[in-house]
Amino acid sequence: MKTPLLAALAATAVLAVAPAAEARRLDLSKPEDALQATRKMQCSTKDGDPKTYHWSGRAYSRVPGERDRLLFNLEGMNIRQCVTVNDPQRGVGYRMVSREIMLYLDPKTNEVLRTWTVPWTDETVEVIHVANDPVNMRAPEFARGTDGTPHRFDGRIEGGRVFMAAEVPLFYKNPLAGDYQDYVGGTYQAMEIFDFVADEKALLDTRNTTADPAVAWVRVAQWLPWMRMGSRPGMMIFNATGQMLDSWDQLPAVLKNEIRTNYPDYTAAPPLDDKRPNETSWTYFKKKVDAKPAAPGAAKPAGH
Repeated sequence: MKTPLLAALAATAVLAVAPAAEARRLDLSKPEDALQATRKMQCSTKDGDPKTYHWSGRAYSRVPGERDRLLFNLEGMNIRQCVTVNDPQRGVGYRMVSREIMLYLDPKTNEVLRTWTVPWTDETVEVIHVANDPVNMRAPEFARGTDGTPHRFDGRIEGGRVFMAAEVPLFYKNPLAGDYQDYVGGTYQAMEIFDFVADEKALLDTRNTTADPAVAWVRVAQWLPWMRMGSRPGMMIFNATGQMLDSWDQLPAVLKNEIRTNYPDYTAAPPLDDKRPNETSWTYFKKKVDAKPAAPGAAKPAGH
């Protein structure tokens, strides 16, 4: 599983910003202004200015021949910051760094789940929450591509609002796959869908460092690895809505309490010069499994 929100945001962002100037209205037909507008939808035009996205929603199962089941409530956050990058050939650009968490909650009590009984197998499993650190842009983006193609703002303005949508098809080798997966299968496939809405004036007025957008997130994906569902037919459907907050302190108590207790690094974004490889839910789960001591007499997974 890739980042619930926000792995895909970093992957699809194509943003940059020019140095601050006098107040004016951005002209989206100009690559530099279009780039600045897109950056304002994702973070801040001010370097090192942390922004926090929050989302809340639900996760369902879909199994052929049975009704969809509500499995979990969801509470998630992504904390990020941006830095301006200068390139001799391509000019002023930018890079974003972030980390994110998503918690699986009991749909009846809304409490953070530690263990969960799988309805189809009656097995009680440990719940592994999303804790992806980092989820960074892999390379800076500029007003023009390496081939000179100008950046375009990927959205529309209508009735005083800005709408921006992104679909992210995911298809890659499963990090838990073995040496023979090319023969028997083992690719991870999912679809991430993001829809952003912001105020036109907030986006286009250069006095505003961010557009303070709202966001909707949908994910259609395979079973979560910690559910131990193996090759059983079915899939997961996630649906959540949220917004960019003024500060980390505005997160719901359930998120702040869990972060302070178990994920203290997530009170701040990664450093602006972070060069670590990105984490996904699958690579994070693999690290958790590999770190556990093997049961007496049990063999370690192949390749370890």
